[in-house]
Amino acid sequence: MTFTLSDLEARIDERAAASVDESWTAKLLAAGPERCAKKFGEEAVEAVIAAVKGDRDELIAESADVLYHLLVVLKARDVALQDVLSQLEARTVRSGLAEKAARPR
Repeated sequence: MTFTLSDLEARIDERAAASVDESWTAKLLAAGPERCAKKFGEEAVEAVIAAVKGDRDELIAESADVLYHLLVVLKARDVALQDVLSQLEARTVRSGLAEKAARPR
């Protein structure tokens, strides 16, 4: 069985309902969306550093942290993963360059 982002989203939903004494996810969410976003940003920077250093194992580990914390931010702002996936799917009808050029400035 393959672990998916949808599986991670379900796990986050489950852990969000736990006590803050038992769950890092619940603790982050209780601290508010701003704290969740700050933690996501910290993890993103760590992933960038790992990529620049060329450290594959560290990049994998930090990327896992980025994906987890992104989904926590989405949860904190009541945005479903499917909403993001739908946005990505809608963007595939044209090239990335055309899509970017069509965005308002």
